[in-house]
Amino acid sequence: MSDRLILVLDEGTTSTRAMLYAPDGRRLGMTQAELTQYYPQPGWVEHDAAEIWDRTLACARQQVEQAGGADRIAAIGITNQRETVVAWDKRTGAPLARAIVWQDRRTAQQCAALKEAGHEPAVQRRTGLVIDPYFSATKMRWLLDHEPALAEAGDALAFGTVESWLVWKLTGGLHISDASNASRTQLMALNGEGWDQGLCDLFGVPPRALPEISDNAGAFGETRAEWFGRPIPIRGLAGDQQAATIGQGCLTPGDAKATLGTGAFVLANRGSTVPVSQHRLLGTLLYRLSGERTYALEGSVFVAGSLIQWLRDRLGLIASAGETEALARSVPDNGGVMMLPALAGLGAPHWRPDATGTISGLTQGTGRAHIVRAALESLSHQLCDLAGAFAADGAAWRMLRIDGGMSANDWIAQDMADMLDLAVDRPADVETTAKGAAMLAALGCGLYPSLAAAGDAMGAGLTRFTPTLPTERRAERLAQWDALLGQALRR
Repeated sequence: MSDRLILVLDEGTTSTRAMLYAPDGRRLGMTQAELTQYYPQPGWVEHDAAEIWDRTLACARQQVEQAGGADRIAAIGITNQRETVVAWDKRTGAPLARAIVWQDRRTAQQCAALKEAGHEPAVQRRTGLVIDPYFSATKMRWLLDHEPALAEAGDALAFGTVESWLVWKLTGGLHISDASNASRTQLMALNGEGWDQGLCDLFGVPPRALPEISDNAGAFGETRAEWFGRPIPIRGLAGDQQAATIGQGCLTPGDAKATLGTGAFVLANRGSTVPVSQHRLLGTLLYRLSGERTYALEGSVFVAGSLIQWLRDRLGLIASAGETEALARSVPDNGGVMMLPALAGLGAPHWRPDATGTISGLTQGTGRAHIVRAALESLSHQLCDLAGAFAADGAAWRMLRIDGGMSANDWIAQDMADMLDLAVDRPADVETTAKGAAMLAALGCGLYPSLAAAGDAMGAGLTRFTPTLPTERRAERLAQWDALLGQALRR
C-alpha cells in the first residue's frame, strides 16, 4: 500500500481540482478547471452540476494517468464547497435544476419569516446554526417550490451537497453524505445520528430525498470501472472547512485555523463537547470517525478571495490576484480609504444578509493602490470581529494557522498578525483542504491507524508571522472599521 497514492477531488466554488498525494503528504500533481458562475438575479449564485461532474472527471482522469494508471491509486478523498445544493433524478442521474451555491441569498425572506415566527433559538440549539440563506435547507425548499422538475421526479428526487453528487456519479448510484457536510444543511441535529424529522418538517424537506449520513473516513463504495479503467475505492469525505482544519493538524481542543478562499472560515476544535455560542458563531461537526464525534466552533466571512476576483473582473483595478501584494506595499497606508466588502451580505458574527458593500474615504488623492490595500485590510478587520466573538464564547485563539489561496500573500499574513495581535502560522503547502481529504482517505484505506498518525506522517513545515504594528495604529484602524460597520448595520 505504501507505494500507492491518494487521489483528492477538491470541489471549490470557482474551480474543481484533482490532486495526487504521496503517503508522506507530498503533493505530486494537480489538474484544475474553472467552474462557470451564474448570477441570474442580484444575490443569486448558481452552478451547473453537470459541468461540475464533467470537469471533475476530466481532471481526475488526467491525474490518474499521471500516476501511471488506476492501479497506482490506493483511495480517493473528496472535499467540497459546503451548503451548495444539487437536485437530481435517481433514475437518470441527471440534474433537475442548477445547483444553488452557498453564497446565494435568494431565501432571505424565507429565513426572515422563520426568525419572526420564533424558530431560530430552537434551530440553533439543535443544529448549532443560525437561520440564514447560507445553509442548505431553505435552498432545498426553494427548489421544491420553484422548479417543477423536482415535483415531477417524485420518489426519484435526490438532494445532496456536492460531495454527495460526486459520489453518486462516481459509484453509479450510492446516495450518501458525510457527517460534516450533513451538519451544514440545518437538517441534522449535532448530537443526532441521522436526519432530524422535526427539522425536515420545519423547513419542508422530504427525508426520503436525502442521502444516508456516513462517517468521514471509511468504505464509501468504488468508482465505476468505466471512469478510470478499473474501480478505485472512495475512502474519505469532508466539507472543505472541516478538511482544512484536519489538514492543518488542528486535532486538539483549542487549535484554530482560518482558510482564506472565496470566503474566510475560522474553525476552532472543541473536542467532544457540543459547542454552544452566545455570540452568533456556529457550532458544527468537525468530523465523525467510527461514530465518535469531534466538534468545532466556526465563524464565516462570506467575502474574501471573491473580493479580489471582484476587483479584477468587475472593476478592472488588477489583472491578476498576484498584483495585490505589490500594490499594497506601494503605499504607506490606505490613504483614509476603508472598505466593507458585504458583496454577499455579512456573515458571522453579524448575520446580515441584507447588508451591502461600502467604500469610504475617497478623495482626489485616492489611487487604485489605496483601494486595493483597503480591500486586503478588510479581511483582517472582519477576522478581528470574529476573534472577539470567539474569545467571548470562551474559545480565544492562542495562535492562528492560515491556509487557502490568499494566505500565500505575505502582506495579508502579516497584516492579519498585526491586527489580531497574534502569531499567524502558514504551512509550506497552503492547500490544506486537499491535504485533509488525503489524510481521511489514507485513514479510510488503512494506510494509517489514526487521524493523528496520518497528520504526523503527512505534516509540513510552518512560516510564522508575528505582530509588528504599533498599538495606536492598530486601535486607529479598528476604530475606523467599527464606524464604517456601525453605519452599515444601522441601514
